[in-house]
Amino acid sequence: MNKVTSGEFQKEFGRYRTAAHKAAVIITNHGRDDLALISADEYKRLRQLDQQAFFADELPNEVIEELGTVPVSKEARAFDDEFGQ
Repeated sequence: MNKVTSGEFQKEFGRYRTAAHKAAVIITNHGRDDLALISADEYKRLRQLDQQAFFADELPNEVIEELGTVPVSKEARAFDDEFGQ
């Protein structure tokens, strides 16, 4: 992933357009991440995943791994007894 200022992006659009076919290019504004430039194919792939429904046993491994890292709030733990835990 490349990170570039908006000014540099304007000057070197062709370079970053080519780079975005390999990895996302993050465009910053006043030192903060503002936009991401990705290829049209990558955008289509992400949109398909966004709209795709999964059964629990069909979830991609990276989603399952991320679920294990989400902290459970105290309010949510009040319902643990409903699962016999």
